[in-house]
Amino acid sequence: MAAEAKTDPAAPAAAAGLGLASGKPPPPQQQKTVVVVAVDDSDHSYYALEWTVRHVVGAGGMAGGAADLVIVHAKPSPSSVVSFGGPGAGEAIRYVDADLRKMAEAVVDRARRVCVANSVHALIEVVEGEPRSVLCGAAEKHRADLLVVGSHGYGAIKRALLGSVSDYCAHHAHCSVMIVKPPKSK
Repeated sequence: MAAEAKTDPAAPAAAAGLGLASGKPPPPQQQKTVVVVAVDDSDHSYYALEWTVRHVVGAGGMAGGAADLVIVHAKPSPSSVVSFGGPGAGEAIRYVDADLRKMAEAVVDRARRVCVANSVHALIEVVEGEPRSVLCGAAEKHRADLLVVGSHGYGAIKRALLGSVSDYCAHHAHCSVMIVKPPKSK
């Protein structure tokens, strides 16, 4: 016994009403690429930001202007800078916090100028905490496709002693990580 195929005569009309003349669903909409860039007060981080703006998110970049740029600055907590207790510690922490806020404002202002100069819109965030965890957290929060960090160019010994934010991010971020190195001076 042969099975009968039933068709709904209203189906093609319904599909045509949705703009689906072929009856096939439309292709999924392309999500914008999300790029998170780390900035601090170093020239290395601004080189990475400028490189990213020119080569990835800008109109002439790889994403052709179809990328969302998120700039993240990890502001140290005052308690991580001041490591003593006792009388006067509270006042010292207030002074340190004020200085860290001023430094964060300067970092954000410089990042904003880079974006304006290149006609790129960006979301800029200042997050208090350890840079490595702040950056990996920001990449996850924004569902980044790419995390960009600058390279300070430390050698193996200095990197082993001080730790490397870029190395940590490369191993722990849930997205691709690009480490941008400035060109070597001749």
